[in-house]
Order: sequence, then C-alpha cells, then structure tokens
Amino acid sequence: MTQLTIQQAFDLAVQHDQAGRLHDAEQFYRQILARQPEHPDALHNLGVIAHQMGRNDLAMDLIRRALTLNPNHAEAHGNLGIMLRDRGLLDEAIAAFRQAIALNPSHAQAHSNLGNALKDKGQLDEAIVVYRQAVALTRNDAGAYYNLGNALKANGQLDQAIAAFRQAIRLKPDLAEAHLNLGNALKANGQPNDAIAAYRLAVRFKPDFVEAHNNLGVVLEIAGRPDEAIASCQHAIRLNPDYADAHYNLGLALEHNGQPAKAIAAYRQAIGLKPDFAEAHGNLGNALKGAAQFEDAIAAYRQAIRLKPDYPEMHSNLGIALRELGRLDEAIIAYRQAIRLKPELAEAHNNLSLALLARGDFQQGWEEYKWRWKCKDFTSPAPNFAQPQWDGRPLEARTILLRAEQGFGDALQTIRYLPLVARRGAGSIIIECHAELERLFRMMSGKCRIVARGQPLPAFEFHCPLLSLPLIFGTNSANIPNEAPYLHADADDARRWQHRLAEHSPRVNVGLVWAGRPTHIDDRNRSIKLARLAPLGQLPGVSFFSLQKGDAAAEAKCPPAGMELIDWTEELEDFADTAGLIANLDLVIAVDTAVVHLAGAMGKPVWTLLPFVADWRWLLERDDSPWYPSMRLFRQPSKGDWDGVITRVAEALPLWIKNRGSDHR
Repeated sequence: MTQLTIQQAFDLAVQHDQAGRLHDAEQFYRQILARQPEHPDALHNLGVIAHQMGRNDLAMDLIRRALTLNPNHAEAHGNLGIMLRDRGLLDEAIAAFRQAIALNPSHAQAHSNLGNALKDKGQLDEAIVVYRQAVALTRNDAGAYYNLGNALKANGQLDQAIAAFRQAIRLKPDLAEAHLNLGNALKANGQPNDAIAAYRLAVRFKPDFVEAHNNLGVVLEIAGRPDEAIASCQHAIRLNPDYADAHYNLGLALEHNGQPAKAIAAYRQAIGLKPDFAEAHGNLGNALKGAAQFEDAIAAYRQAIRLKPDYPEMHSNLGIALRELGRLDEAIIAYRQAIRLKPELAEAHNNLSLALLARGDFQQGWEEYKWRWKCKDFTSPAPNFAQPQWDGRPLEARTILLRAEQGFGDALQTIRYLPLVARRGAGSIIIECHAELERLFRMMSGKCRIVARGQPLPAFEFHCPLLSLPLIFGTNSANIPNEAPYLHADADDARRWQHRLAEHSPRVNVGLVWAGRPTHIDDRNRSIKLARLAPLGQLPGVSFFSLQKGDAAAEAKCPPAGMELIDWTEELEDFADTAGLIANLDLVIAVDTAVVHLAGAMGKPVWTLLPFVADWRWLLERDDSPWYPSMRLFRQPSKGDWDGVITRVAEALPLWIKNRGSDHR
C-alpha cells in the first residue's frame, strides 16, 4: 500500500478532528510528528485535542512548541490564551490574545476571548471595548452580544446590558443563558415583572435550568408573589437538592410569607450545605429574631459576622437582638461597629439613638436621632419644604410650622415644647397634627393655628418636627420641661362626663387601656389582652372605664369575671373627648399607648405597664418618669412576664386608694 504523504495524513487528521473523532485524529497527528517532528500545525492541533481531553500540561507544551516553529500562528496564540486563562494566568492569557489579534485583526473569537480575560481581571472598561470590536467583526454572533451584555452588567451599565442581551436573543431565541442574564439585568434595573418574563423564557428553553428557576423565585418574591416564589425555589431544589442558594432564597420567600418555622428550616439547610454562607447565617438570625428566639438569633448573627466581619447590617441586627434581651451596652457596641463599617447606615444610627436615649445619654441620642428620616422603613415622610428647618435661632416675629411627624403619643409628649418655641420670639405658630388631636391642641393655646394633617398649610418661614425640639432645646434628664398639666380637657366636655360618672361615686374610677395599634413596630411586646387584667376585677370599690379604641375595644364587651367595666368608647371621637373623660377619673392604668401620654400631660395619676425592654422614653430601671411627674411605671421583671406586672398593680392599687388623698403616687 502506498504511504500517505504528510499533507494527505494531515488533511485526514483534520477531517477526523472536525468530526469529533479525537482519538483517530490524535493518531494521525502523532504519525505526522513521527515523520516530521517540527510540523507546527500538527503540534498545534494535537495540543488542542490534548486540551479537550483534559491533558492541559501536554496541551500547553505542544502549542508552545508550535509557536516556536511558527511565531505568526494567530490561532495558536489564541488557543494558548484559552489554556492560560483556564489556569488563572490572566496576564499571560491577555498577552497571548493580544498577539493573536495583532497577527489577525479580524479574529472575532480572539477579541471575545480577550474580553473574557479582561473581565476576569476586573478591567471592565477595556473588556467592553474589546467585546464591541468582536460584535463589529461578526454582527450575527449571539455569543459576542451575550459576552458584551455580561461585561456591561458587571460594569453597572444596565440599560446597555439589557440591549445587548436582547440582541443576543434576537440572533438566537433559544439561548437560555441570555434569557437568564437578561432577567438578572432587568432585576438589578428595578424591572421585576420584565425579569420574571425573561426567567420564564429561560426555563422554557431549558427546563432543567436550576439557576433560572432559583432566580425566578427571587424576583417573584421581590414582586410580592411569595407563593409562586416558594414554588420556583422548591422546583430548583428538586432539580438540585444540594443547591444552597435555592434553600436560602426559599427561606426568604417563606419568611416574607409568614412561615417563620419553615424559613428557619430552609436557612439551616442552606447552612448545612454551605457552612460559610454568611448571608444565610444572617437571615437565619433575622428569622429567629422574628420568632422571638433572641439567644439563637444572637448566635446566628455572631456566626455571620465571624464569616464576614465587614458585614455592617449584621452588626446592626445583632444590636437589635441584644437590645431585645435588655443587653443595651452590648447593643450599643454592635451599632457603633456597624456605623464604623458603613457610616451612612441610617438604621444603625437610628437604633443607636434609641439605645442612647434609653440609657439617658440624651446629648448623643438626640443627635443620632436625626438619622430617622433616612431609614427605609421610617413611617413618616421626611420634611420636604422650600423653607429651612428651624435650628433654634431667634425667630424674630416670624412664622414657624411645628409638625407632629409620628404617632399620637409622640405628638402628645413633645407638644410640651410649644411655650419654649413661643419664647424664642415666634410671631405666630402653626401646628400640623393628626385630625384626632386638632381639637385638643387648639385648647392648649389660642394663639396657635392648628391644621389637621393633609389640609392646606398657611404661609410660614421655618418648619420643625416636634420630635426635633428636644435636640434644639438641649434636653437632658435634668431639664425636661415637665410642668403638668400642659394639656387640658374642654370644660364642657369635662362637665358632660362628670354628670355621666356621678352615678358611680363614691367608688374609685379607673380608666383602662390594654392594647395599642397592631401596626406599631413593638405592639407584640406592649399590648395584652383584657383578660390579663382579671386580678384587678377582684378589688372592691373600684369601677373601671374602658379607654380602649381600635379592634381590641371589642374585648370590653366580655370583661373578666368580677370586673365592673363601663364602656363608652364609641362616644370618644377624638382625644379631646378622651381628655374630658380622663378629667373625671381618679387613675388611668394602661399599657404604653397614647393614653398614658395624654393622662400624664393632664397631670392625672397614671400607671404605665411596660414590657421588659421598654421604649426609650421610659429610660431604664426606674418606676417614675421625668417626662410626667404623675406617672408610675410598672416594668416586666423578665421578658414576657405580664403576670408579674399585673400582680404588682393589683397589690399597689388598694394602697393607692387608701393613701390617694395625700399621695398620688
């Protein structure tokens, strides 16, 4: 048989190579090299086959030998670059790709590969330039647009990335990876519904695309569709039970869907698969905190911080959990660390302010409290006026607007500063407040104009939120303006209720409030059921009057056994009505709601029932309040121990009744 020429053998080897018959191709290339050891193309092609078979050291050696023989072999430089990039030798890979392009400027794949290496190295601007050159060389290559989109997204150029991915999809509609990354870019660009559509196409073209199912779950949760989010994450987990990210995202969806126990289990599963998953430890902490498992939450946060010490949000969340257990000094340390790591983290500043105020460190506390406006979940809108916010300077007969920015209790507490503002030379004062407070505040000073929230405001020259006044006036525990009463009932209202209560004399008349608004951030800690007050009903000579509003008011229809509870709350349309009734009571006993502020502002004896970790304004470990001289505080001795509080109240009430003529405490 006639022996094949070198060229014939090479042509046959290439045919086998292109047909995927790598072993046959390898045999022919080796036969060529046995006859002609310095055949550069055979060396190069054999090197490519070795790389495809995972024999990378041999592959690089063969291609380098080919380049020694033919330094102008553009494709060999390009393939050497691919192997160098696979090994993480990015600088050498970039040099190889640049040499391939220098030898063949129209080599589109070399441009794309150079772009990949530059992107790996973090040189995104250069990578984008190179990818654009690849796109210009081959207008119909979906992969080139796909690579360009990835670089643009990584560089934060989301609109351009979206356009590049869409072009890749136009060229190759079934390119599932392009649909996936289009969805990622749309999600990052704040277009969750469009992202959902992109992810759904990704899984349509590639039903087992685990990452797409997972990311679809993430964006469905963002879009407020938790049931669908849960289903998508569970689908991803069925496809890959060891996919830690899917378990983590399932936890997020379950938590936001009000299934904390299942969320905790999902986070623990993610951590079991990926023990160094700092975010999973952190969100496990959040779920445990939400389930009131604070010790476990603290442990989870500390583990997240050990794994990722520069995780400011976790330091802040650790502070919240520590505060829930009354460990205020440790909480302050955690908040300060969060701020050191991220000085603009508003939530950490705000939480620090509340902890400092609770500890009585008013100077720093009021200063930090200015950050409340920047918190994402802050319920009151930030001031948005053309006029400047007042900083305490003399007003020189100009008009100032005082705004009740937050809840009823906050407004009732801080309206006490009105005379101090007037003494700074205000020409006139406008008070914007809740409609329920309008009539009550009008009785405080006839010189002020009271405007219900939402109504048009008169002209003014300065504005100031009421809760910024303590900072302006340098309030500390020694100089709180606490002269009471500073709020009064309307005389006609008081007389009307006096006639109604006459039939209960000479009994002691006590007002009760047992619950606040369910939407309050701390309501689960401060509110109780009326039934818990049952021990008070056993005291002789006492008539109780409901001051309870809202859904909890219905409990007054079935008071505890033995308790005489009169309920006229349907007639209480605003706080002025409530003030009229309180004016005729002997004592108010209430959980931490607006009513305790109203009673305290009226100088009425008021007993405030507090959770173990109380709101900042009640300070720490004291049974009196510098804000309200007529107030007595009853604190939980341990977290959740309302029975201990009620027992002490039931023991104190007969003594108070006995001594009330001489001691209103």
